[in-house]
Amino acid sequence: MSLQHRNKRQTRVLGQKALYQCCCGQAVFFRNSICLTCHTALGFDPSRDEILPLVPATAAGSWQIAGNEQSPRYRRCANFDTPAGCNWLIPADHDETLCIACRLNRTIPDLSVEGNAERWHKIEVAKRNLIAQLLGLGLPVINKADDPQTGLAFDFLGTDLQGNSPTTGHASGLITLNVLEADDAYREKLRIQMHEPYRTLLGHFRHEIGHYYWDRFIADTHWLEDYRQLFGDERTDYSQAMQRHYQQGAPADWQQHFVSAYASMHPWEDWAETWAHYLHMMDTLDTAFGFGMSANNTDLDFQPFTREALHTPDDPEGNEFLAFINAWIELAAMLNELARSMGQPDTYPFILPTAVIAKLHFIHKVVRSKGDSPVLARPD
Repeated sequence: MSLQHRNKRQTRVLGQKALYQCCCGQAVFFRNSICLTCHTALGFDPSRDEILPLVPATAAGSWQIAGNEQSPRYRRCANFDTPAGCNWLIPADHDETLCIACRLNRTIPDLSVEGNAERWHKIEVAKRNLIAQLLGLGLPVINKADDPQTGLAFDFLGTDLQGNSPTTGHASGLITLNVLEADDAYREKLRIQMHEPYRTLLGHFRHEIGHYYWDRFIADTHWLEDYRQLFGDERTDYSQAMQRHYQQGAPADWQQHFVSAYASMHPWEDWAETWAHYLHMMDTLDTAFGFGMSANNTDLDFQPFTREALHTPDDPEGNEFLAFINAWIELAAMLNELARSMGQPDTYPFILPTAVIAKLHFIHKVVRSKGDSPVLARPD
């Protein structure tokens, strides 16, 4: 069965996301499988993009929405009772036992290895966040088992019997993740060694899925010429670019042109890094505005970006995108100050130059053309 997602909802307005609620009125969250107040069972329906309060239905192992006798019937994903702890739901009349997110797994960690159960749990939490966002944007999520040419799959691998560690990366729709990335100490050690300001499981997923969508949306399409003008020529030898990057580092002026030092390595990495930041911004703004958070009333020393910064300044929806970008910069400043107040590193330790705004605008246009990207609306 194809996992191509067809969003039947109206285009969701960013900032109008309703917080999930249990039937008792208590706020509940994306990861929850039970309400901590009334102990009602909860599950996530990806077709509705909602956490639903559940009660047992007539058929064994089936559920329906609490207080709604006419609701669809569901089953829980088979990974609910595994270390993955998946809280996603499956229509009761479907044959699958795994939800659309868990069916993307080609290889899960070897659970006989100490620590891998906890690692798998952390990995799946991050992956479900990714897949829910992609579905919410209306982007195609197709299982590689159904479509080997254009589909998506995940391998979560550890060190092999010869002591070789897997390389996190993407190849033809297969995303590989070294399971040790789920260990905070390991990931932080690599972050410092590689001089990265930010390294998370969700960041890995968003970066690698960017490579996947480059293959789907940019390669051999009408977008390719504009892509090369903004990001560079991807036909540049990747191996040589990687060797040069790790031997010499990023160019001295990289901050004027790229969202991160790693983005300066090769046009493919520039795209993937910028794509990841686009998803970071979209999801964080959506969550913040859902809680009524905004930096509207703060007096920031910040000159908003104007149409001159856009990839296409005459874009009819340019003002909407600028509202998104400028709201993000205001919110990021507030989030960073909150983190500093707790003695923590900046939540968003990046500066966005004008050149990156044009790249983000290009990505936004691609996403809007392929999916159901929400329109920005700032809270009052």
